[in-house]
Amino acid sequence: MTVAENTTENNVRSALREGAVVPPSSRGERFTGYDVEAFEVPTGREEIWRFTPMKRLRGLHQGGDAVVPTGKVTLSVDAPPEVTVETVGREDERLGQAGAPGDRVAAQAYSSFTEATIVSVGAETTLSRPAVITVTGPGKDLLAYGHLQIRLAPYAQASLVLDHRGSGTYADNVEFITGEGARLTVVSVQDWDDDAVHVSEHHLQLGKDSTVKHTVVTLGGDLVRLSPTARFAAPGGDVELLGLYFADAGQHQEHRLFVDHAQPHCKSHVTYKGALQGEGAHSVWIGDVLIRSAAEGTDTYELNRNLLLTDGARADSVPNLEIETGEIEGAGHASATGRFDDEQLFYLQSRGIDEATARRLVVRGFFFEILNRIDVPELRQRLEAEIDEELQAIGH
Repeated sequence: MTVAENTTENNVRSALREGAVVPPSSRGERFTGYDVEAFEVPTGREEIWRFTPMKRLRGLHQGGDAVVPTGKVTLSVDAPPEVTVETVGREDERLGQAGAPGDRVAAQAYSSFTEATIVSVGAETTLSRPAVITVTGPGKDLLAYGHLQIRLAPYAQASLVLDHRGSGTYADNVEFITGEGARLTVVSVQDWDDDAVHVSEHHLQLGKDSTVKHTVVTLGGDLVRLSPTARFAAPGGDVELLGLYFADAGQHQEHRLFVDHAQPHCKSHVTYKGALQGEGAHSVWIGDVLIRSAAEGTDTYELNRNLLLTDGARADSVPNLEIETGEIEGAGHASATGRFDDEQLFYLQSRGIDEATARRLVVRGFFFEILNRIDVPELRQRLEAEIDEELQAIGH
């Protein structure tokens, strides 16, 4: 060991003895695993937890009696005949293939589920209509865990809606596995009751030349923390991560994304937009993109925009980009948070539109880019109506 290495190791040990948090130098070095006890109990000072109100997790991060399930979610699948739906036990060897949990709550969810649902689409099969998976919470003051896996065989094409509703506390892992040349479109809606807490990791594994469009819409819940991770298993993959969130007074909505470019000639594009209104409304968006040394020809871009509709709301936005090779097509990121554009409001009011209506029109236009990308007309109309209800609360 060199003097420099010895000094670094001693500094790390000293920091650990003093209780300091020493984050990994790269997002790709962050620990993952299936064993909950391999993760330290977080205090809230860690990088991955520093924005999360730990007391509102209802003990999900602690262990022991606090995390014993007391209820069960109801999961129903409305799918066309081309889809295969299975309920399997923990021993099924297919589970966990898309990726390992990245934090203690996700590991607790993986360690605690008793049965999982696997939804499969066969090779070269195109669904005749979207499949809808509805997850209803365990109920007020109840805790439940779950595990869901979506599998597309080579050259399959599928559209899927994952609809969360109801109340209670729920932690889960969701896997999306696409074979060579497969095309998956998925919309995950978090439309929980006001008392719900939902902590979830989405693991996306893309096969050779496969395409995934993953859209997140978060409207309800007391605390929602969703962490999508996209990994390329072979060259030529293309992932688009879209998101829309609307936080009301007291709501905490957190979205943590990680795109791991470890294969050459892959693409990723991230666009998340959020609006916030009311005292204590809080959104967190973390966008991590890692381009490893082997990922030549990568093309990636991430964007997050937040619109503060009232005083008392707060949006945290942190884009991160790591590049380990210069042989790429392009890479960039952008983040912006602000209030209403006075010029837009003035323009609309100058044409006889009252201020409250003008504000609602501005927000509708802000979200249009995301809503217009949802390919399920019935779902898009429902979400537009729910956003309009939220906007009715915007005053002068």
